[in-house]
Amino acid sequence: MGADRLLLLCLALALFAAAAAQRTNPPPRVVSVGALFTYDSTIGRAARLAIELAVDDVNADRAVLAGTTLNLISQDTNCSGFLGTIEALQLMEKNVVAVIGPQSSGIGHVISHVVNELHVPLLSFAATDPTLSASEYPYFLRSTISDYFEMHAVASIIDYYQWKEVTAIFVDDDYGRGGVSVLGDALGAKRARISHKAAIPPNSDTDLINDVLFRANMMESRVFVVHVNPDAGMRIFALANKLQMMGAGYVWIVTDWLAAVLDSSGAGDLKDMSYIQGLIVLRQHTPDSDAKKKFIAKWNNAANNRSIASGLNSYGFYAYDSVWVVARAINEYLNSGQQITFSADPRLHKSNRSTLRLSNLKIFDGGDQLLQQLLLTNMTGLTGLVQFNADRNLVRPAYDILNIGGTGSRLIGYWSNYSGLSVAAPEILYRKPPNTSTSAQQLHSVVWPGDTTTKPRGWVFPNNGQPLRVGVPNKPSFRELVSVGKGPDNVTGYSVDIFNAAIKLLPYPVPCQFITIGDGSKNPNYDDIISRIATNALDAAVGDFAIVRNRTKIAEFTQPYIEAGLVIVAPVRKANSNAWAFFKPFTLEMWCVTGTLFIFVGVVVWILEHRTNEEFRGSPRRQVLTIFWFSFSTMFFAHKHRECSWAFCADHMVVCRADHQFKLHC
Repeated sequence: MGADRLLLLCLALALFAAAAAQRTNPPPRVVSVGALFTYDSTIGRAARLAIELAVDDVNADRAVLAGTTLNLISQDTNCSGFLGTIEALQLMEKNVVAVIGPQSSGIGHVISHVVNELHVPLLSFAATDPTLSASEYPYFLRSTISDYFEMHAVASIIDYYQWKEVTAIFVDDDYGRGGVSVLGDALGAKRARISHKAAIPPNSDTDLINDVLFRANMMESRVFVVHVNPDAGMRIFALANKLQMMGAGYVWIVTDWLAAVLDSSGAGDLKDMSYIQGLIVLRQHTPDSDAKKKFIAKWNNAANNRSIASGLNSYGFYAYDSVWVVARAINEYLNSGQQITFSADPRLHKSNRSTLRLSNLKIFDGGDQLLQQLLLTNMTGLTGLVQFNADRNLVRPAYDILNIGGTGSRLIGYWSNYSGLSVAAPEILYRKPPNTSTSAQQLHSVVWPGDTTTKPRGWVFPNNGQPLRVGVPNKPSFRELVSVGKGPDNVTGYSVDIFNAAIKLLPYPVPCQFITIGDGSKNPNYDDIISRIATNALDAAVGDFAIVRNRTKIAEFTQPYIEAGLVIVAPVRKANSNAWAFFKPFTLEMWCVTGTLFIFVGVVVWILEHRTNEEFRGSPRRQVLTIFWFSFSTMFFAHKHRECSWAFCADHMVVCRADHQFKLHC
């Protein structure tokens, strides 16, 4: 009983100490959070209302920040780096613990230096520049998808349709340059490349944009990737339409800015829908859910009550989730016993000669702890799973791939970092093993510019390019193969027809200029024509050129297209067959040498054997017959002796040598 009472007493003391500590350090009644974005912009109009609705939902939720009110302080950056910096400094004077925004990548670079100094986490829902890295800006977090993944999605689409060269049209600022740099690397991994970069300076007028598009149209690529700002990007297509760049044969792949414009505009608001038919557009993928449907209905009702003409786009979802990420992180921060305090920055002091109140900028003492709570975020929001990886990017980046047609768009597939291109939603593929094989990449059919379903080639011969210089021999002989008429382009013949047929098989048009060599009265020097290719005076040559050794050292030849085969030149005469035909393989001299050798063998054997072997004795006539018989019988019989003597060995050696010589010649 004594032990039980002691345990109860300890628990009571612990609860009393916790209650006393809570009374000593009560949670703050108000926590201020800043927001930086451009109010009057495609992204800002959707994000502003979404952020305000999120703050209302957080304050109405008893499970988050109980007893503490989340106070939102918004500042308008006006799409200006300078004004954005001033607004950020004014925001920091109000002792905010975190900042949501900005929407501009360029302003994000500047403000990140401010929050790094004051230890205030910066959570951006629209700054997609991949160069905004955590290594350089440790207090910067991206609550939307980085352009690093979007450019890999673009590269996957280009590789899917087997295009090898693209033209990048981009705004010449941090946002545009950062995205195009990643696009170049992503295309290089797919064995493709950016053949031309068309940079448009910020705030360019119509004439400057028209000049940039005109130069891009002079290049060979007909695949254009457009990565610009949403508020000025539609002018590009209007000008491209005047330059006849929106017709058949062209390919336009547009990043997510156009999807934000289309989603924010009503069905009858866009007057330029006819200019953008057949475009491929990317949009951040947000999975369907009941919470998303309820938020869309709430946002639309609030927009109607406030007379907001602009619609909701995907950036509004990310802005809403960003508020909840900050609220949950602050809740965990306060529950761990931390206090919200600020201290003066010793490097910022008041100057008597300056009206800038730099001393009012305070360092958030708990900035590091709050940043760690943000990095530990693991929640499901309107945009799906909200969780950060080691690079402080969202763990499941995915895009919808849209095809513009009629008065709207059609979904033709998805891209995710998990399985690449697919016609199935990414949340379905997450339940399966990843499959990025070429056979698994799929998209639905596309209606391309010009209202055609045939995949464009994506390449034409540039208007400022040189035609292919093809040398043709002008000669009087074999005119069936090459024949030159009155004009230089009036070239006909079997070889020319084959060349023209091969040119038509190429997946892009190649203009050719035939250059005749020779006066037509005598054959030109073919070695001289081949040498002109080696010296780059000609790009190719067409004619009845023989493939000989010295020519193959300086030029490449096609496979012969006229059947020749192996030819043996021999006199034609009637072959008579008779019984003595077996004598024909050897000449008369060879037969004489062979016969002499056999007789020599027989004589040698007779000299060695006639003293001891009775078969080699007798009358001279018999001995001569024995010598001839033994000489020719060595080819068919193996002669044996009953004893091995030096005479037998010599006899055997001679016979074997003779037999070997005969076999060599037969």
